[in-house]
Amino acid sequence: MPHILLVEDDDRLSKLIAKGLQEASFEVSMAYDGATGLKLALQTNFDLIITDIVLPKKSGLEFCNEIKVLKPNLPVVMLTALGTTDDKLEGFDAGADDYMTKPFEMRELVARIKVLLKRFSQQKQQQVFVLKYEGIEMNLEQKTVSRNHTPIKLTPKEFNLLKFMMENSERVLSRTEIAEKVWETHFDTGTNFIDVYINYLRKKIDKDFDIKLIHTKAGMGFILKKDYETGTI
Repeated sequence: MPHILLVEDDDRLSKLIAKGLQEASFEVSMAYDGATGLKLALQTNFDLIITDIVLPKKSGLEFCNEIKVLKPNLPVVMLTALGTTDDKLEGFDAGADDYMTKPFEMRELVARIKVLLKRFSQQKQQQVFVLKYEGIEMNLEQKTVSRNHTPIKLTPKEFNLLKFMMENSERVLSRTEIAEKVWETHFDTGTNFIDVYINYLRKKIDKDFDIKLIHTKAGMGFILKKDYETGTI
């Protein structure tokens, strides 16, 4: 039975969510502030965390950021009333693996939890710990990235995006595919989410190097390739 930590300061809502998760065959522990949530997350081997953003003592963003540093393979779902594009970007930059806005359907939350648990279970079984491409080296265990031995600091979501591109180097990746494979969430792919993160990544991976590796193929998507000649911007 997967064990979930629920961090929500609204007592009534917390109990309703916990009941729904228990009916879906999950074990649930609860915390009502970010500081207590962090303490519990470090003391217990949870399979997944659900957290609000606006919390007493420590915000959900701070909590998520800290737990992702200490336990990078622990999936986190942000469940909050804050639903603007900027709010979502902040959540993903803090390390959230999925983001749902209130009000929400319990069935959808359960479905997303199952997707994340399956994905992270598969990742644990992978035996490849270092990815390399044209001077980029990514250590999947230590969560470090370098290019030509120069360390590059990435946010958790930038790291996952680069990982997907390195795993699929020299292949054009559509925005829809990136959204499905990197985020595994259902935000509107008509927004500029993907382009925003590609630009973040391009500034860190390519800006200080003569050879550019991240390219845009107009109308089709993005590709990680050395000296891509046509359809780039």
